[in-house]
Amino acid sequence: MVCFLDNQSLILTKSIIKNTIMIKNFKWLFLVSLTFIACTSSDDETVVVDVPVTAGSADFSKYVSLGNSLTAGFSDGALFKTGQQGSYTSILAQQFALVGGGEFRVPLMNDDIGGFSVTTFPFPGFGPRLYFTGSSANPAALVTGPSTTDVTVSIASGGPYNNMGVPGAKSFHLLAPGYGSLAGIGLGTANPYFVRFASSPSTSVLADAMAQSPTFFSLWIGNNDVLGYATSGGDGSNPITPSAGPPGIGFDATFTTLVQTLVSGGAKGVIANIPYVNSIPFFTTVGFNPIPELTQAQVDQLNAGYGQYNVGVAAAKSLGLITEEERVQRTIVFEKGKKRPVVMVDEYLTDITAVSPALIKMRLTTKADFIVLSSQGTPASAHIGAGNGTAAPLQDRWVLSKNEVAELKTATDAYNVTIKALAESNNLAFVNANAVLSQVANGGIRFGNYHLSSSYATGGAFSMDGVHPCPRGYALIANKFMEAINAKYGSTFKPVDLGKYKVQYPKVIN
Repeated sequence: MVCFLDNQSLILTKSIIKNTIMIKNFKWLFLVSLTFIACTSSDDETVVVDVPVTAGSADFSKYVSLGNSLTAGFSDGALFKTGQQGSYTSILAQQFALVGGGEFRVPLMNDDIGGFSVTTFPFPGFGPRLYFTGSSANPAALVTGPSTTDVTVSIASGGPYNNMGVPGAKSFHLLAPGYGSLAGIGLGTANPYFVRFASSPSTSVLADAMAQSPTFFSLWIGNNDVLGYATSGGDGSNPITPSAGPPGIGFDATFTTLVQTLVSGGAKGVIANIPYVNSIPFFTTVGFNPIPELTQAQVDQLNAGYGQYNVGVAAAKSLGLITEEERVQRTIVFEKGKKRPVVMVDEYLTDITAVSPALIKMRLTTKADFIVLSSQGTPASAHIGAGNGTAAPLQDRWVLSKNEVAELKTATDAYNVTIKALAESNNLAFVNANAVLSQVANGGIRFGNYHLSSSYATGGAFSMDGVHPCPRGYALIANKFMEAINAKYGSTFKPVDLGKYKVQYPKVIN
């Protein structure tokens, strides 16, 4: 007979229970386990006693979640009704309801198309969601039909809303008065998602959250503080939020203000750190070497075209303007064969245009560089197929260079030090989201019978935009949050069954 003991079940023989366990010890075993199971031998019966879910030392009667698109349930490049209902925060709220959690109101979009109607404002980037076509060649396509969600129609009267996740929000946006002002949209100081459900044009996300007197909160913010820089290829149009600076500017002071305000009324909560952005499919799908097989004639033509450039780079080396290492790095030679690197612009290279204006900062990509999945609505495959990266270099917004990756890592590590310290000093539950998503990206993660990886479209963790989780990915995140809550507050939430959540949403959602 073999018995097993883990944190969710205690398995003992009925004979041992009868002969060695006093009643007071049985009560203790009942309290510390989720399920009590007696192993069977040839003459023993199996006894299963379900233990109810308990809240531990936390009060979940008024749960409020703060964050960005991840908190809102953004998926497949859009915020849409069914996606919102399947957010990790909605999954958490369903579990909290088992221990006295109240209603969890979500500022739902009007349909499952996603984005906004464009009758009032032109909203590039707020279009319909993507769906999986089933084709490996072209896996993503846009759903058809106009959105029925109008940003000018306020739904504030249906609030207050417990899900305060606002797609596009950076850390400092949660403190910004007027972030929900309709007039501020055209100025770039307001957010159309928050405009719909903000209690007033002058309020902030944090103010609307605190007005509800939360007893428990979740806070996952800071992803966009680095993600915006990354998805734009580090071209400078969307800078990294600095760690230093006052609240509303620097990440450290902003996050400190958020946490201190949220706990000021006695609320308990859970906070999560920030994953490395280059671990998600948006940066890992295309690869650094996406050129299909070239013919010998194409190779000869390209090498002839870059021949004069290589001569100029060698001249810059002979003049002492660059090192031999940089000369080798900047020398562009194509070779016949499949999966070849492409030519990219790299602003970190030395300026040698004094030798010749044609000697721009470009080189071939390496394994340390990441070509983005898409840029400004254009898929990388189409852009590269048009001769970019071969006949002409890929511009900065298409590639996250190794130096830019290092910048992002430095910023993310600094954010995460602050987040972890605040979790510890305020006795909050902490989710190491960075470790979880790094595991998903590096070999995948197994949860029960399911294996989730960061493979685009098929890995089971990410949606078709390559940035946000798919339904099953959000369920995994919810389970990780519950693990952290159980560990900190002694609650006994059970993980949800990942098999009940889709890998991808279909074209038509019934």
